Amino acid sequence: MDEGLNFATVIDSAYGLPEKDWTQYSPLTLAWIGDTVFDLIVRTALVKKANRQTEKLHKDATAIVNAGSQAAAAARILPDLSEEEAAVYRRGRNSDPHHTARNAGRTQYLEATGFETLLGWLYLERRYGRILELVKKAYPEI
Repeated sequence: MDEGLNFATVIDSAYGLPEKDWTQYSPLTLAWIGDTVFDLIVRTALVKKANRQTEKLHKDATAIVNAGSQAAAAARILPDLSEEEAAVYRRGRNSDPHHTARNAGRTQYLEATGFETLLGWLYLERRYGRILELVKKAYPEI
């Protein structure tokens, strides 16, 4: 699943983007892209399950893609993380964002940021199979 032509390779090729050391990036930058990766996974699964009104799809997606849900997801996957993955998660959790979610406390928000940071890092490292493995463990209902 992680081999061959993939979306990130196509993007890199189209725009002439260089390889990077993603561990040197800000955890909030990694979380920013990780949020999108997670949202895309959730939306893809919801759309493929049923052709429904967009309002219903949005309601189902926001029930999953939110700080409280992501904080709970982080707790479910933490025991299965490698040392390297756990370190990336901690960098995100220990970051200092300048805002928090409206419907979550600071601790939940930071745990969700750690989750998103990990997904963003895995995406940029092109470890798509691992992303899906962790998301499926955290959200078996998706």
